[in-house]
Amino acid sequence: MTYYPSALQELIEEFQEVDDKRERLEMVYELAEEIVLLPVDEWNDDTRVRGCQSEAHVRIEVEEGLVHIVGAADAKLVQGLMGVLSIAIEGLTPAQALLIPVDFAKEMGLITSLSPSRSNGFRNMYDKVMNEIRARSE
Repeated sequence: MTYYPSALQELIEEFQEVDDKRERLEMVYELAEEIVLLPVDEWNDDTRVRGCQSEAHVRIEVEEGLVHIVGAADAKLVQGLMGVLSIAIEGLTPAQALLIPVDFAKEMGLITSLSPSRSNGFRNMYDKVMNEIRARSE
């Protein structure tokens, strides 16, 4: 069993209680509010999530030893997926954040609720975030 920070563990349990895919997607839409917004004028090639069918941008900041994520997307669902990632890693140390496997999304039932291209986009977003955390903590 993987250890998850309490906020992520609660989110996983919340999603596991819902069997309906549509209802899960509604929950993701609501999580779009969780992400600290990256202003559109700060969107650039460095912040772009490649392989995402929407225009999606994330930036990782490590301040006082803690990870912070800012991001935005032109699709509310994608921004909601950023919200999921934000809940997973916000305020953790880089070492703690890097311990969180992408499998948590499968445990939530999130991957089966998404289309294959959205699922792939989430994976690309996760990889970008983890690579940035790694780069900023070296």
